[in-house]
Amino acid sequence: MKLPEKKTKDYNGKLYRSRITNIQKKLKKGEVFLLFAASHKIRNRDVEYKFRQNSDFYYLTGITEEDSILVITSEVAGMFCLPKDKEKEIWTGIRLGKEKIKSMLGLNFSYDLSDWDKEKPAILIGNHTLYYFFGENPDRDRELITECRNLSERAREGKFGPHRIEHPNFLHEERLTKSKEEISLLKNAAEITKLGHTRIMRESKPGMYEYELEALLDQEYLKYGSIGGGYGHIVAAGKNACILHYVSNDDILKDGDLVLVDSGAEWNYYTADVTRVFPVGKKFTEAQRTVYELVLFAQKNAIRNSVVGTPFNEVHEKTVRFLADCLREMGFLKGSLDEIIEKGTYRRFYMHRTGHYLGMDVHDVGRYFLEGKSRPLKDGQVVTVEPGLYFDPADDSIPKEFRGIGIRIEDDILIHGKSPINLTESIPKEISDIEALKV
Repeated sequence: MKLPEKKTKDYNGKLYRSRITNIQKKLKKGEVFLLFAASHKIRNRDVEYKFRQNSDFYYLTGITEEDSILVITSEVAGMFCLPKDKEKEIWTGIRLGKEKIKSMLGLNFSYDLSDWDKEKPAILIGNHTLYYFFGENPDRDRELITECRNLSERAREGKFGPHRIEHPNFLHEERLTKSKEEISLLKNAAEITKLGHTRIMRESKPGMYEYELEALLDQEYLKYGSIGGGYGHIVAAGKNACILHYVSNDDILKDGDLVLVDSGAEWNYYTADVTRVFPVGKKFTEAQRTVYELVLFAQKNAIRNSVVGTPFNEVHEKTVRFLADCLREMGFLKGSLDEIIEKGTYRRFYMHRTGHYLGMDVHDVGRYFLEGKSRPLKDGQVVTVEPGLYFDPADDSIPKEFRGIGIRIEDDILIHGKSPINLTESIPKEISDIEALKV
């Protein structure tokens, strides 16, 4: 088996300079784009969560320091960043400093972060449009709105500030289509994810706890330089699989139950997103096998339908129709198929979407609808395909052998003409392959 590449600390300044230049080309005179790095978040008292840079900021700069501010216009680009400070660097690590960042990114200017308040009016004045991710930080929103209002009061001086704030959709459009380098990073995340999923399929047994499987996932991910999961691991045994975002991971694994694991390694800021279901013991029960095969068939169909030109929502609609028809034939749903779809009664068993965009964020950026119509899939996009069926453990109208079964099967799909590429295909999902690991 090919092992994943180890992560390196090489910095590709040329890549990030080119991305900033691409944004500059999208801006017109009188427009300014401000992008803020992430800040440390308090976990409890004076303990912070592990820091992870804002995806947009990292995409454009490759800088992993907190609290920086990137400024881009059609003519110049610059940054405000943490100052060099020997005393603080002893505690929290070496800072890049404004001179090094300016050189790394080929910026026109760089300032210490403490200069932001002084330089902010000069940054905004003379620009009619501010591109900024409004709504993510209320304090920052108020700061910028106040500054724009203050500048507008200088009209008698012949000066003005932004009178319009726009969402920087152009950046998310850039991120939506993945480059060869990004696809390589996603493939590596998929390889690391495979090691984790395959190991827990092999090693799970009755009497273990969900958190033991979570620990095995993290061990495999961290071994290869991943920061861990790109989102909270879902390790849901038995009826817990019917809770879509179950993250307690503290229940015991019982013989005869299934385990649903939704987990993907994040590698160099790109994450996989994979769901597999396997028996705690050695074999699927007959009811478990029946539901699993239905979901697997639906997933394979949905993957085949994920081709260039297909509206994204059409993949979901066809999947819903197939699974609803299966549920109707099995007696779980009443009425004609059209009635079931129109009334949405299928949502009792299938209540989520069939997929989403994937990349730096597990629910990655990009618009799903353009001018009110579902967006057609394009080459270079990466999506998940993840149909599922869930049978409420407390629903007495469901035959006992089906109650508490939750099945979701998820892979990461690169849109590639009429031949979608499954980046996570090598992670076992056929019943025969899964049961072979349990011997």
